[in-house]
Amino acid sequence: MICPRCAASLTGKQRSGRICAHCGKRFALDPAVHGKGMHDIRIRGIAERATDHGRLKITLTQLWYLSRTRNYAWAEQDPQGVPAGIRWLVALPVAVALLLCAVLTDGVLAFVAGAAGCVVLVVASAMRHRPGRPPRSQIIPSEETFRQLMTGAWSTAYGRLPKGVVDDARPVPRPRGASRSRASAPLSRPTAVILCTDRVAALFLTANDIPGRLGAVLLEAAGTEGTAGRSDIVTGALKELAEYRSALPVVVLHDADPLGVLLAPLIRAAQPDRVVVDAGLPVSAARGKQGVVRLARHNRFADAEQLRTVAGLPEADAKWLADGFWSPIAAVPPRLLESIVVRAVERALAAPPPGPRHAHTNGFLTWPQAPQTPHARDTGRPGAGTSKREGTSSA
Repeated sequence: MICPRCAASLTGKQRSGRICAHCGKRFALDPAVHGKGMHDIRIRGIAERATDHGRLKITLTQLWYLSRTRNYAWAEQDPQGVPAGIRWLVALPVAVALLLCAVLTDGVLAFVAGAAGCVVLVVASAMRHRPGRPPRSQIIPSEETFRQLMTGAWSTAYGRLPKGVVDDARPVPRPRGASRSRASAPLSRPTAVILCTDRVAALFLTANDIPGRLGAVLLEAAGTEGTAGRSDIVTGALKELAEYRSALPVVVLHDADPLGVLLAPLIRAAQPDRVVVDAGLPVSAARGKQGVVRLARHNRFADAEQLRTVAGLPEADAKWLADGFWSPIAAVPPRLLESIVVRAVERALAAPPPGPRHAHTNGFLTWPQAPQTPHARDTGRPGAGTSKREGTSSA
């Protein structure tokens, strides 16, 4: 590997203990130890591009998404075969009965009964059972591993996280350029509301004072896992929006998941006099574009029919979400996320009040293309099985 300190080419022996044998300085990551792609030069370059060379602050979670080397997602697997307990509960009595018949009789009948008993035992032994599995996904390296490397080995080698990266496990500092009066102004006289369902994306917006620059107030709608907790997000969002006059437009920023695509239509239905702009991650982009982070979990919020009728999704997008796949908006490149929010607020302020002609005109934004980055080849997948898999990888 190349030493990130002096650019010397190092063999395994020359970088023992993550100390360069040429310059004697410590570095943080060794691909041979921490996995493919885990290299100081690569991580530093990703951070520089993501922060726009220091102009933006990004969270450690955003850096993890951008630094991933593999991403896998599997749909739910139905159980196959007969469980061993049930199989032997049926096979053993049948085999015993046939073998007793062979013992108590003679001639051809005894031969047939004995052979049938043996066949039952052989078939029961040969049968296999694969239990069902819920939707699941994996990002390599894991968030826990990446966070430990950055707050441990990286901070030890360089004294801090990469420039512009903040640890979102701690309170996000106020931007240096944001005065106290400027930061508090949107709370008293906002011109728009940004409703964000992703905590990491909300922290990114706060760290860069994007709502303050736009004269908007940021509301974070978060809930617990499960149907009840996610329903609370919709109820809580409507309750918080009720505190702001109906003339104030709302920009909804959300993941590409069932709750996200339903949130804007539900707000429009509950508050028809309010301009609502859906600035969430489009499902079509999350499902079909290479390099997008794809995850999987149980979908208990809506089925494909609801996603088609209420959110107006195409059949393929609705089925993708119903199968448990989703994509976090926090994984969108920070510069692209910033531009989307700015354009969405501008569009919301310019939109006419909803009426018979405009009630359904504020839909998904057309997202610009993200900058192209080299992707690592997908060489395989962990685990086994024949379930449907969504896999992406990026370097």
